[in-house]
Amino acid sequence: MPIIEARHISKKFEFYKKEEGIKSSFKNLFHREKLTKDAVKDLSFSVEEGEIVGFLGPNGAGKTTTLKLLSGIIYPTSGEMRVNGYIPWKRETLFKKEIAVVMAQKNQLWWDLPANESILLNKHIYEIPDAEYKKTLSDLVEIFGVKDLLSVQVRRLSLGERMKFEIISSLIHKPKVIFLDEPTIGLDLMAQRDMRKFIKDYNKHYKSTVILTSHYMQDIEELCSRAMIISQGEKVYDGALSDIKRDNIKILSFSVDHLNFDRDELIHFGKIRKEEEGSVSLEVVHNQVRNCLTYLLNKYELTDFSVEDLPIEDKILKLYEAGAQ
Repeated sequence: MPIIEARHISKKFEFYKKEEGIKSSFKNLFHREKLTKDAVKDLSFSVEEGEIVGFLGPNGAGKTTTLKLLSGIIYPTSGEMRVNGYIPWKRETLFKKEIAVVMAQKNQLWWDLPANESILLNKHIYEIPDAEYKKTLSDLVEIFGVKDLLSVQVRRLSLGERMKFEIISSLIHKPKVIFLDEPTIGLDLMAQRDMRKFIKDYNKHYKSTVILTSHYMQDIEELCSRAMIISQGEKVYDGALSDIKRDNIKILSFSVDHLNFDRDELIHFGKIRKEEEGSVSLEVVHNQVRNCLTYLLNKYELTDFSVEDLPIEDKILKLYEAGAQ
């Protein structure tokens, strides 16, 4: 049985148009033009217990709005939603004890206090027994390798160290459902790697359900077997990540000493992706790769060539663009 279910969820935001200047401000006292933005449109999906789902989309697609709906921070304009059997926007005490929300742009740690003070506060908020708290905290700081930093002021921690403690503080009550919004944004490569390892280990150990948004495709590829993609508030894809990777477009790159090629002939085989002095990259349908290579070898003296899969970022971008049309 799914632990998360959303049926025909929509969320509209109303706001008012205002032009610049004192005259427009005065005019708005008597008449304001109301505008409406559809942040989420008729969104339906379900997530099974223990899944890590990558939730993808361009900026403004509605990802964060959906996470806020799932966590009960805001309520929908229409539709039904349940998380572990609860209606999120009712914000029942038991529901709040079973979820965690981590947003990279929002801090919950007290800046001037050591991290362990903020984590201790959450212990009391979630009414965690002493023995369970000590064991969970010990496990989490061990996984992240930050035991020696527990008593250091948050202001003196690096961004990566702070994010680790943000995660620890959010998970100290061992939630069943976790919403992670850009958890690796701004982190260096090592910190990103540590964060991905932690999420993977935590999911395996506690069987938690995770919905993860990220613009870093390495996060999605390493952690998720399933991806949901939305564009302009609407779902454009929901399925296995491997199905996105399985594409019939190949990147054929070649180099010559003196490039003087016939563009019209190359365009016949596919889209010119990159053109530089002495080298060209083409997007070619897989069943045309042999014909294209035969043409190139007969026409030019190639110094190098390669055939690669279309990067997954490009494949997802094509889904974004399809959803925007």
